[in-house]
Amino acid sequence: MSGNDALTGLPARPVLWRNPPKGRVLAFAPHPDDEVAGPGGILARHVQQGDSVRVIVTTDGSNGDPDGLDARTEIATTRQRESRAGLAILGIDDAHYWGIPDGHQPSDVDLDNGVAMAVAAIRDYAPSIIYLPWQQDGHPDHHALYVVVTRALDQLDGDYLALGYEVWNAMIPDVIVETTLTAELKRRAMLAHASQIQYVQFDLCLSGLSAYRSMVHLHGRGHGEALCLIRGTLPAELADPSA
Repeated sequence: MSGNDALTGLPARPVLWRNPPKGRVLAFAPHPDDEVAGPGGILARHVQQGDSVRVIVTTDGSNGDPDGLDARTEIATTRQRESRAGLAILGIDDAHYWGIPDGHQPSDVDLDNGVAMAVAAIRDYAPSIIYLPWQQDGHPDHHALYVVVTRALDQLDGDYLALGYEVWNAMIPDVIVETTLTAELKRRAMLAHASQIQYVQFDLCLSGLSAYRSMVHLHGRGHGEALCLIRGTLPAELADPSA
């Protein structure tokens, strides 16, 4: 085997985007907190460059307090309040909550209903860019949302750029978006989810992940968020030619 043959299994090097693509943005999140934990830095960059951003949170987050630590209020109410507070830190006030039971194993009928809701949401908002969990994100609700949104896209005519983000499982990305300018906003937005931070210190974990994502292109100086292409074509003009 030659040296070149031995290297053919290497994954492609991700491109670097200094800025996300411009356009109307629709972000699907499976739980109240994934909207900031996953693409939060990117969404804040969209806001900074003047893009309209809408977030849809699909489940109610009612499994988010298994030890009953938040006995003062209903956990689903708490989590929606935390979600709105976190999004406000990112500069986003357009959020919709479907209230689907958290952790529910969806039947075929449930998936069909979810697809219909996603189709209606995409048609209503007419985004050019869609964010959703990537295919192997490692949580049943995340995967169910991936299935729902991709099936909805298969039913729609439109030139959508659909990009997958990571939360639970790190991906081999197609793109790294530099989020150095919004890393602190994302950290503060994650801390708004106090009911979840008391269980998992995900602000620390995901801030570390975004720092790690700066290693290839930014020499470990800054932050980035990883994306994989799900539908559409990556805009070639966004790729930093020096990276």
